[in-house]
Formats: sequence, C-alpha cells, structure tokens
Amino acid sequence: MKSLLFRALALSTIVVCDITVADGFIHPGIMHHQADFDRVRGRIVAEEEPWASAWAGLLASPYASLDWEVRPAAHVERGAYNRPDIGATPFLKDGIAAYTHALIWVMTDNAAHAEKGRAILNAWSGTLASVTNHDARLLVGMAGINYCNAAEILRHSWDGWPEREQEQFRTMLRKVWYPVIENFYPSANGNWDAAMIQTMMAMGIFLDDEAMFHRAVDYCETGEGNGAINHYFKASGQCQESGRDQAHTQMGLEYLVNACEIAWKQGIDLYSSYDYRLAKGFEYTSKYNLYEEVPFEYYESFEGRYKHNSVSDKARGKFRPMYEKAYYHYHGRQRLHMPYTKRVIAKTRPEEVKVSGVPWSTLLFAVGP
Repeated sequence: MKSLLFRALALSTIVVCDITVADGFIHPGIMHHQADFDRVRGRIVAEEEPWASAWAGLLASPYASLDWEVRPAAHVERGAYNRPDIGATPFLKDGIAAYTHALIWVMTDNAAHAEKGRAILNAWSGTLASVTNHDARLLVGMAGINYCNAAEILRHSWDGWPEREQEQFRTMLRKVWYPVIENFYPSANGNWDAAMIQTMMAMGIFLDDEAMFHRAVDYCETGEGNGAINHYFKASGQCQESGRDQAHTQMGLEYLVNACEIAWKQGIDLYSSYDYRLAKGFEYTSKYNLYEEVPFEYYESFEGRYKHNSVSDKARGKFRPMYEKAYYHYHGRQRLHMPYTKRVIAKTRPEEVKVSGVPWSTLLFAVGP
C-alpha cells in the first residue's frame, strides 16, 4: 500500500476548492451544491450507470414512499447498545426519509416530495423536547446530519416551507440538539466525536452560524478527542478503532469523510489534513477488509481509556456503505491512487442504506468516466 498510495499522494498536485466563506456560507452547501444536483440529474436522464440503477434503488426504497409514516417523539432515549430504544430508531429513520424526499424533489420538481420532507421536519421540530441517556450524543450526531441535509435542500430550492416553520426547526437545533453535542465526547471511541462533528458542521451551515461551524471544523482537525483527525489516524492509516472492530472503524471513517465533504463545500480543505490521513485510513481499512495484511502498532487512546495490541478481525470483510465519497474526492477530484478503496466500491455499489449513515452515496458521489 505504501509504495502505491503514498507515492501518489506525494506526487499529486493539490487542487483547492474554489468556494470561500468570506461573505458567508454557500447555500445549498452541506453535502451538495446545486451543480451537484444538476450533474446527477443529467446522468439519470441519460440513463448512465451506476446512476440510473442507484436512482431506481432510491425510488424503490420505503424511505421514498409518500405514505411514509412519521413517528416523532417528545422525549427520545437511546441507552448503551441501543437499550432502551425510546424513539431513537424512528428518529434515525425519519431523518433518512426527510433527506430522501428532499432529494427526489430537487431531482424531479415533484412538489409532493418537498411537502413530505417538510412534514417530517415539522413533525420532529414541533414535538422533540429532549434526547437523553447513554447514547444521546452519538444519536444526535448520527441522525442530525440527514435532517440538516433535508432542511438545507428545501430551504434553498423551494418556497413552500414557511419561515415560521423554519424557525421552529432552527429552535430545535439550538435548544434541543446543540446542548447535547456542544462539548463532544473526547474520551469515547472516535466514531462518537466524528458523528457530532459532521452534524455540528451541518447545523452551523443551516443556521448561518459561523461560530458553530468553525467550532466543529477546528475540533475535527485539532480537537483533543479520539474522533479528531489528528488522533483518529496513525501515519500508516491505522485507525483509533482498528483494534476494536471493523464495523465501528468504518463508522468513524464515514462520519469523518462526511465532515470533510461538508467543509470542502464551504471552501475548507480538511481532506488533506496531516498528510492525507483520511485517505490513508480508507486505504488501510479497505486493504485489511479485503483480507490482505496491514501493519499495526500499539495504540492507546485519549486519557488511556482504550488500548489495542493488534488489529481486530471482528466484522472483517463486512463493508459499510461509505466508500464512494472518499473515492470521489481523492481520485475523482485530485486524481490520487486509491486502489483498495476502488476494489471495495466494486463490491458495494450501489451503496445500500444504513440507518446510522447518510444514504445514496453511489447516486450522488460515484466517479464518472
């Protein structure tokens, strides 16, 4: 891996995103710009693959149904290992549904889907009063990004979401969500911090709150916790959770690539931080889960809470649907060599829906010819 990936990283010319935040945020600008929607729509209309199949899969998903039943709760709880689950799973799934309907609206101009997305956002923002218990921070981090993506798309592409309802949604973000994730969770396994980073960035953009956005950006790059880029990866690409199991390692990678893409959309390059640690993390994890050998050095986490002596084979070979974004940026934009990530994509395309992730990445981030 080193002879291929590292050489490509060393020789690559870095292309910096041409968007700035000098005059405020770019909207829509969490995971997608309008140009992204236009590009994907063109692929769909031309019936090009893999976009055509990925689009068909989205439309066939239960999340895309106009009959989707929204299940808001006033007091959501998620305990350790998701026990108890009081409204937590509906909170996750309804976020995916809201994002899915917003995407269908922006791709088709079918206002029924915009209305459905609005109904989901309003149901939760008009009901939710608290998120508590052991996994509260993780839950808000995992679910929040999909709600914010949906809200950002609707707010900036449709005139059917009244300002009073948008303000209700903003109030939920500030009064219910932000107090839960404001201080991250430095000593937890890094996927927790990474989940909160992605959602705090998304919240900051939707709220036009630069302080909130940059709090997340700064923590992502130089935070004290296990989920910050400077702590989640060793120089080899070994991840903080590589010695724990492969499922949680891939969760951390997904949330961090989401955060990097959000920052990129606002003109900030976190993708290249610490000599492309995220790219190396994707390649290291891909290679190991393709049943090839990788180096491992002893790992001790922030405050010594977790210690690992070897890479874990737990969940080895079970790929999380989260590789398209990394390949889109590092190979598609910057022409870096990502051979193991490419091989994983061949196995996982089109990427399926994972309740704890951002779906439809093949549709929105596949690298074209």
